[in-house]
Amino acid sequence: MIFNRLEFGLLVRVILLLGMMYLTVHFLTQFTWLQMGSGMLVMLAQVWELARYITRGNNELAKFLQAVKQRDFSQRFNEHTTNSSLRQLHTAFNLINDTYKQLHIEKEAQFQYMQTILQMIDTGIMAVDEETGEVEWVNEAFKSILHLPYLKSINGLEARYPLLHEAVQGIKPGDSKLLKLKLQDGASQLLLSATAFTMQHRHLLLIALKNVSATVDATETEAWQKLLRVMTHEIMNSVAPIASLADTLGRHLQMEREKYEQEPGAKADPELLQDTEEGISIIKKRSEGLLRFAHFYRNLSKSQELMLTTVYVQELFKSINGLMRPQLEGHGVKLECHVEPPNLSLHGDVNLLEQVIINLILNAKRAVQGRPNPQVILTAEQENGKTVIEVQDNGTGIPEELLESIFIPFFTSHKDGSGIGLSLAKHIMLLHKGSIQVDSKVGVGTVFKLNFQA
Repeated sequence: MIFNRLEFGLLVRVILLLGMMYLTVHFLTQFTWLQMGSGMLVMLAQVWELARYITRGNNELAKFLQAVKQRDFSQRFNEHTTNSSLRQLHTAFNLINDTYKQLHIEKEAQFQYMQTILQMIDTGIMAVDEETGEVEWVNEAFKSILHLPYLKSINGLEARYPLLHEAVQGIKPGDSKLLKLKLQDGASQLLLSATAFTMQHRHLLLIALKNVSATVDATETEAWQKLLRVMTHEIMNSVAPIASLADTLGRHLQMEREKYEQEPGAKADPELLQDTEEGISIIKKRSEGLLRFAHFYRNLSKSQELMLTTVYVQELFKSINGLMRPQLEGHGVKLECHVEPPNLSLHGDVNLLEQVIINLILNAKRAVQGRPNPQVILTAEQENGKTVIEVQDNGTGIPEELLESIFIPFFTSHKDGSGIGLSLAKHIMLLHKGSIQVDSKVGVGTVFKLNFQA
């Protein structure tokens, strides 16, 4: 329709121009210079108006394309112009403008929606330029996991986390790596994965970082529980007959010994009988002890239900202080308790939590023996909205090569230890959906940190 009107206007103007040319030529043959000059001026005016008529649509189109190039969709074109062809052209331009504006709004809304989702998830995400190493975008979870206020380049990781920096530089699209890093809140296991994509002719690497310590701990604990169930079953099946047989042999031996003592002239080596009786007694006691040990672990693996209540930490510490202070002071160890704020509370099983803290205090008491000014400090506070309990001592510390093994069931570095306490503490904390971490320096001391969910 626009082109039909344009062609009609152009046809009218060409006809008028040809008519004026005819009149001008006619005036020229009649030697009427005044009329001829007037005709020439009118022809020039018609040519000028024709040129403007032809090019004004192009000018409007150029103005519209320039606005599109600059992404200026706020410009409006007059739809009430007297020229019908321009009026329809302006209407079409405004319609395209509105469409682009709506698409831009929808695209911005989708971008904000994706930004919100990526900021809310607990997995750290970072987009890196593969050529320059510059960080294009990073979400809050990534910075929170690593405790970084900002990150402009992956080289910024080198000073704080050289192992992570090396892994990020070497990771390939589709790869996954499990790293053990020492973060501010303790040692953690991080899962690093990457994927590649291209945006605006640039090759970017999207790196995901997730703290999987809790998942790995839960998986390890479940594996240990399965192993312990098998072990305790086999131990009890094997040891129970030995204990029963030892008891039977002991009774028979006692009866035979009494028989020889009552019969005059009976020959028996009293020393041999006594040694045999003592040996059978030892076998019986050790078998019964092993059965009790296996029975304890079997019950532990079945204990999965918590009696959850609101636990006020001040009262919990008061109970533990009253129970443990006399024992510690008897060994010259000072016990301190601090709770901030005083009304600090958490949701948990008070009996199991007492058991965890008492086990840690007993380990601390053993570690400070023989140290100058031995002391154990029990503290509780809030960190990032979470309740944290710490058991700190100034003991001998734990060698770094043993730190990864101390929570393994049956593992112990003490001759009189059973390897039960710390594995039990870890199991109880996982039941509370929390975690237990350790930070230790040889010759300085050890801090066990219990982290509870908000």
